[in-house]
Amino acid sequence: MALHVIVGKGPVGTTTAEELLARGHQVRILSRSGGRSTGAVEHRRVDAGNAAALTEAARGAAALYNAVNPAYHRWPADWPPVAAALLVAAERTGAVLVTMSNLYGYGRPTGPMTPEAPLAATDLKGRVRIRMWQEALAAHESGRVRVTEARAADFVGPQVPADHSHLVRQLSTIRKGRRAWVIGDPDARRSWAYLPDVAATLATLGTDERALGRAWHVPNTAPRSQREALEAVATAMGVPPVPVSGIPWPVLRAVGVAVPVMREVVDIRHQWDQDFITDASATTQTFGLAATPWEEVVRATVSGVPATA
Repeated sequence: MALHVIVGKGPVGTTTAEELLARGHQVRILSRSGGRSTGAVEHRRVDAGNAAALTEAARGAAALYNAVNPAYHRWPADWPPVAAALLVAAERTGAVLVTMSNLYGYGRPTGPMTPEAPLAATDLKGRVRIRMWQEALAAHESGRVRVTEARAADFVGPQVPADHSHLVRQLSTIRKGRRAWVIGDPDARRSWAYLPDVAATLATLGTDERALGRAWHVPNTAPRSQREALEAVATAMGVPPVPVSGIPWPVLRAVGVAVPVMREVVDIRHQWDQDFITDASATTQTFGLAATPWEEVVRATVSGVPATA
């Protein structure tokens, strides 16, 4: 049994903690607000941007997990100090740094995205994620730290709050039989990442030397459009499918004048107006990890009970 330290107690952090506990590890969660420690999980109040405090809290850890989630519109300001502090803490403690990342760095894809695809994003948020990974990889290649990174598609699952998932937020709409208004093209195919699969990937990357020095995609089932995903949700609920429409981009742009988060969504329009699909075959081939079947994912999301419970 080894100590694993998770920075961030949101959906990713807490689900990863559960996965690590199930594997017999000791878990410590660090967050700005702290939490109530139990016999299974220790909570500490730590500022993720404070390298000295992070280092002290991570001493003795086999792995340090970056599950931080800054406000969507504050990435350029909030991510750099946190990423830098995590690198310092990993270097000083010798813990493997495992970062939870996303697909923003790839920019507009020309086909299914693999971890080897060029990081070609030109939008601000994409460039933030590119810089974080490049700095971490440079530190790894220089021998200062050991790093790896998990990249996931849109989150789905009962653990995910409605404001963190474009699918989960539609559950109430479907139950009421109302039209679902979605971001982008409702028929563009997308990959979906079930949160327990995300946690399983992170826990594996933090405990397997083969993960070091590169990024890995979280396994997911065959891509589905938002329309197809919402139809599956309706079927699982036992209700008729609802009409699905894309919110016009001029409307989103106008809303973005007053709502910073919506302005950020418009900035990554390329993720919504065409297929946005990940290829996680390397993760499956290397570690034997596979995605939870889609039917189980939908059933768990609708029922509010994880499919792995």
